[in-house]
Amino acid sequence: MVEGRVLIPGNAEGRFLRLQAPISLWGGIDPVSGVVIDPRHPDYGVSIGGAVLAMPGAVGSSSSSAVMLELLREGNAPSAILMASADAILAIGILVSLELGYPTCPVLEVELSALDGTPQGTLLRVTSEGRVISP
Repeated sequence: MVEGRVLIPGNAEGRFLRLQAPISLWGGIDPVSGVVIDPRHPDYGVSIGGAVLAMPGAVGSSSSSAVMLELLREGNAPSAILMASADAILAIGILVSLELGYPTCPVLEVELSALDGTPQGTLLRVTSEGRVISP
């Protein structure tokens, strides 16, 4: 079990996906399909939809909040996001989604090294108390 700081509460379940490098949602993720579209990113072609997504960091653009909103609206967002450090831009997109009545996803700030040894694709559950567990 891993515990983190709750940035956006919620319960979620999905397959573990750890990105190999930080990413900008703007230009890095297709907002309709949820697929990594930046050909320079090591996870190019991978879908983040429905995953418990571990992000080593977010890159740049304030437009990433709009991409997160669109991912949530289209149903192709991660089921939960685990971040090495808090990112207000991503959180804004999720909070706007909540205000508009669209789905949301929980976000935790966690020490990603605590997930070392967790194989990609492992089913994980994120709790509103900030726990990440393997059911």
